[in-house]
Amino acid sequence: RAYVPSQGSEDMAAFVTNPMLVQYRSLFGQGKSASGDAKPRAVGIPSVVERVKAASAGPANLDMGVMYYIKGALSGGICCGITHGAVCPMDVVKTRMQLMPDVYNKGMIGGFRQVIAAEGVGALATGLGPTVVGYFIQGWFKFGGVELFKIQFVKALGEESAWNNRLPIYLASSAMAEFIADIFLCPLEATRIKLVSNPTFAASTPAAMALIAKQEGVMSGFYSGFGPILCKQVPYTMAKFAVQGYGAEKIYAAMETTPKQCSTGGNVAVSLASGVVAGVVAAIISHPADTLLSKINKKGAGGEGSTATRLGRIAAETGYLKLCTQGLGARCVMIGVLTAGQFGIFDSVMSVLGASKYHFHDPKDHSH
Repeated sequence: RAYVPSQGSEDMAAFVTNPMLVQYRSLFGQGKSASGDAKPRAVGIPSVVERVKAASAGPANLDMGVMYYIKGALSGGICCGITHGAVCPMDVVKTRMQLMPDVYNKGMIGGFRQVIAAEGVGALATGLGPTVVGYFIQGWFKFGGVELFKIQFVKALGEESAWNNRLPIYLASSAMAEFIADIFLCPLEATRIKLVSNPTFAASTPAAMALIAKQEGVMSGFYSGFGPILCKQVPYTMAKFAVQGYGAEKIYAAMETTPKQCSTGGNVAVSLASGVVAGVVAAIISHPADTLLSKINKKGAGGEGSTATRLGRIAAETGYLKLCTQGLGARCVMIGVLTAGQFGIFDSVMSVLGASKYHFHDPKDHSH
């Protein structure tokens, strides 16, 4: 017979407040059998069936369903399309500074003045079409992919192991998602850069893409920058998600709360704050490849030969220091604002759609 302490004794008080027994009671119901009938049983003592169920139970709340990933992908597309479209004027100036450093050498504010003086305010919207479309598609696969891969890792490893390895999971999930996203982004990014470097190239995004395909061919015209875009976007995205996740975790810890305990507005504020830091770090890491990407899509850049040969020539001509610093200040401002906005909009749209982003948590900490 199982020992049941007498009512009111110290043993009974310790017995009924035992954390493991509290968890069992919450799972299976106080004093009820596993079958759900009302047959009484000593409070807090699980049956053999209940023990087997508890031992074999997988990670909680991970059967998200297809709609969760669709909502994540849609939220990602919306947040990336909006933010990249919003910073298009800054991107125009930044790209001009990279492509024509001898002309646009007066900083970000001076660059704005030069573009407006030479071409009018409308020039700041050059490439807006391919920017919004391209980054909506990229955001769909990037944010949706990160959620998909992240949760699959947690399912495969278990919540405790995933918690202990959350940084590698962030890095691997974001790298895989970004690689897929860049296959779709690259043609539109090439079109954007072509329009920014030569505003008279074509009247619209479809016309520009048709002209590029006709003049240079699909692979050469649209995928010459695939190597640089991977070198730019994959490290950028890895740093963005890893740093934002780490930063958000530290902010929640400092606030002594969790994402579930926080209001929607509080979670968005945390995403904005951690997103700024993540954006600046990601911008610095990916800037040399961003400069190369801007330059290789300029007509005649790097001369003849393969993409690798052309990239080598461009890097040698530009110099390592300039690759790392040319337009960096403008890009840090742009990417810091953009990344903060992305995470804030992503969380907001997910909330509107009735979903909540999965956050890593320590399964031993029952406050989550």
